[in-house]
Amino acid sequence: MTPFALRLKSPLTKQPITILQVNLGKRCNLACTHCHVEASPLRTEEMSDRIVDRVIQLIHTFPQIHTVDLTGGAPELLNGFKPILAAAVATGKQAIVRSNLTIYFVPGYADIPAYCAQNKARIVASLPCYLADNVDKMRGKGTFDASIKALQWLNRLGYGSDPNLQIDLVYNPPIPTSTDFRLTPDRIALERDYKAFLKADFDICFNQLLPITNLPIGRTKFQLEHHQLYQPYLQFLESHHNPETVSHLMCRNQLSIDYLGNIYDCDFNQMANLPSLTPTGELLTIDRLLAAGTLDAIGKVQTQDYCYGCTAGSGSSCGGALV
Repeated sequence: MTPFALRLKSPLTKQPITILQVNLGKRCNLACTHCHVEASPLRTEEMSDRIVDRVIQLIHTFPQIHTVDLTGGAPELLNGFKPILAAAVATGKQAIVRSNLTIYFVPGYADIPAYCAQNKARIVASLPCYLADNVDKMRGKGTFDASIKALQWLNRLGYGSDPNLQIDLVYNPPIPTSTDFRLTPDRIALERDYKAFLKADFDICFNQLLPITNLPIGRTKFQLEHHQLYQPYLQFLESHHNPETVSHLMCRNQLSIDYLGNIYDCDFNQMANLPSLTPTGELLTIDRLLAAGTLDAIGKVQTQDYCYGCTAGSGSSCGGALV
């Protein structure tokens, strides 16, 4: 393989930071087979009160942030979820909540849908397929039915119909078990199929479908290695590298913060333990950003060969296709 950094015509540099993605921890009520975070009910990692306060300080200090993206684990389960979301709303930023939907039925969390609606949070919800069998294989038995009930709940609150209440769904392809690798399907056609099926069978509406490529990190990597497909899958992604995606990569205008307050270029680098560096090679933390008085302290994005997953075909990011 050609290393990803060498495939680029110039270094992958940071642009002004506008998106703050906050990973509140790794505890989740599910343990999905494709989870790059390796989240599960057995994980205990979550953000401390001190780091929550520092994240809130960051949100209030830098008006250049226009989006605060909350993820996990299941972010709704984790310490800091409501205070950080409230800080984003209070400062006029868009709040994104990345939800597995089933969390609403865990005792103690039934208030989350209404809370998100009251704060006009955009919900990005995982529904890796519109067929029950495929979803349950990836996310656990009964997950599809719970997700459908959650989407109907959100629709009753106005999500999908009120222009201020956006609900987007995330599609993930099945993890390959043979060398019959495929890129994510055409977004427009797949979104049309999702909308037609969910409307006809469950009277569900949503705004957008976000197809996201499975990057070979976390449980996806383990499963690929189990089938001896890790290197062939990387080579497949490299062979479909699309240079037009590079200028749109999410890592360029985003910071990813982990539950300890460390800074990364993106959530994938965070899970691969590849931290952001200053131009002088220092590791970045939320405390150092606040002390420096700038979010734009990174010169070059840290890359690895799994980055080909974000540039293959139409590209992939936390916001779906790039081109």
